[in-house]
Amino acid sequence: MNKAQFIAYLAPHFGDNKKEAARAVDIVFDSIVRNISKGEDVMINDFGKFKKVDRAARKGRNPFTGETIQIKASKKVRFLPAKALKEVISGARKLEAAPKPPVKVVAKPAAKPAAKKAPAKKAAAKKVVKKAPAKKAAAKKVVKKAPAKKTAKKVVKRK
Repeated sequence: MNKAQFIAYLAPHFGDNKKEAARAVDIVFDSIVRNISKGEDVMINDFGKFKKVDRAARKGRNPFTGETIQIKASKKVRFLPAKALKEVISGARKLEAAPKPPVKVVAKPAAKPAAKKAPAKKAAAKKVVKKAPAKKAAAKKVVKKAPAKKTAKKVVKRK
């Protein structure tokens, strides 16, 4: 699951508002990163612990040449899973049902008052008017040329 999928998974809990879900995810990740960068551990019960670790300088080997090289000291993040998470992963403990998003309540539109019908009007008598015969224009013949036929090329498959 990537960040976008995680946000889409959380969106129903925020009223199908992906912007609010994304904001919540960003706030959580930002707070974890800020506290770890200060050197503080971040412990989330039943999930695990994020911890900053200082790695000392050491010697290593180049796997291609076998040559000994010096590796610089560095700072890394280590995640230590909680006992409850380990049990769920191993299958020794079953997960509880996932929290369901709140049910949407859709308000029914208010009933409109019945519209009054207007009294029917009598149909007006139509007058018949004779039209003068229209002059016919000389019909022009339009000749369209058929599109040129394309010659089909045979494709020979080579093995």
